[in-house]
Amino acid sequence: MTILIFVGSLLAAMAIGIPIAFALLASGVALMWHLDLFDAQILAQNLIGGADSFPLLAVPFFMLAGEIMNVGGLSRRIVGLALSLVGHVKGGLGYVTIMAGCLLSALSGSAVADAAALTALLLPMMVSAGHDKARAGGLIAAVGVIGPVIPPSIGLVIFGVAANVSISRLFLAAIVPGLLIGGALWFTWAWLVRREKIVPPPRKSAREIGQAAREAFWALLLPLIILVGLRMGVFTPTEAAVVAAAYALFVATVIYRELKLSQLRDVFVAAAKTSAIVMFLIAAAMVSAWLITVADLPGKVVGLLQPFMGSPILLMVAIMVLVMVVGTAMDMTPTILILTPVLMPVVKAAGIDPVYFGVLFIINNSIGLVTPPVGTVLNVVAGVGRMKMDDVTRGVVPFMVAEFAVMFLMVIFPQTVTWPARLLHG
Repeated sequence: MTILIFVGSLLAAMAIGIPIAFALLASGVALMWHLDLFDAQILAQNLIGGADSFPLLAVPFFMLAGEIMNVGGLSRRIVGLALSLVGHVKGGLGYVTIMAGCLLSALSGSAVADAAALTALLLPMMVSAGHDKARAGGLIAAVGVIGPVIPPSIGLVIFGVAANVSISRLFLAAIVPGLLIGGALWFTWAWLVRREKIVPPPRKSAREIGQAAREAFWALLLPLIILVGLRMGVFTPTEAAVVAAAYALFVATVIYRELKLSQLRDVFVAAAKTSAIVMFLIAAAMVSAWLITVADLPGKVVGLLQPFMGSPILLMVAIMVLVMVVGTAMDMTPTILILTPVLMPVVKAAGIDPVYFGVLFIINNSIGLVTPPVGTVLNVVAGVGRMKMDDVTRGVVPFMVAEFAVMFLMVIFPQTVTWPARLLHG
């Protein structure tokens, strides 16, 4: 009955158009009434305490870094380098998209920011070259999924805070899985374009490649600074976000000189607005998380999943299918905040590594960004690329299938995540 009231009130609030953050508060109040615990003071305390977290400071700073990179020319130079390296091969612009997406993922950590930048820069080029617009848009949307996986990742930060798991370990464990998703997209694109009659642009000379590498050098240095700093313990993930924002601001204003002082206000306002939405959502979810614990919903879920508890692989398959279903109707951040306090006790009871689970959980939620009907990244690509949502959805299907296939391979073979994680973390 408790699960029914929580889920029913949440879905009912969303169905009548209430924003997800307020829907979470409404479901929390409904659960309070059911448990006879309603107290406005408790509600306010959990709401304030939900956002009062030092690790969550990483969210606004990574948001700011992403805004600066797009406006300040870092993203464009990354695309230029990828174009000079593989733009000349058949279907080369698709490979450029995948390479640029992986590199941008190591800069911003936001699927929406990466998808918007890649759509604006590469979609017109792909259409001009003769590629099907729906397929090109679908590829860009699928590449955007890598953004929340390869560190720095806002999704991993939120999960780490909600699950009380080391964010540094999550960052290092997600590198190889993110690259494997990129590899799956690479082979899928190669298979799809093998029959296309596309005339690729001429091969870039060594001098042009060197010029592109020199221009992108300062942008490429950022992920190296962050990963080495985290690995060596120089700074925490929160401090890494500050370093990323400060470094991006320095490069964009002093080295590339594309970000003017007159543009700074708009950049900071845009980052602040996005951060405010995410932080309020986190705060509202913490109210529900507290009530989920009080109502012992995790214990009830453990009971429901008891038949799978004897096999970690079967349990992970069941959880991944559940998250896939939820991801079709809910955005990434609320899904993380709602399901994490419910699923973590189940994962721990089954003896599954929380870092391994966290990486797969975030991958699944990231793919949810391109699963209709919600598909936030699909909406971004359709909006920026001036396409119909149906066309982008049709184009993304083969790439989405490839991403889910890689995810379930990681479920069946956990070593693909755990072994590189141990190697990188030491």
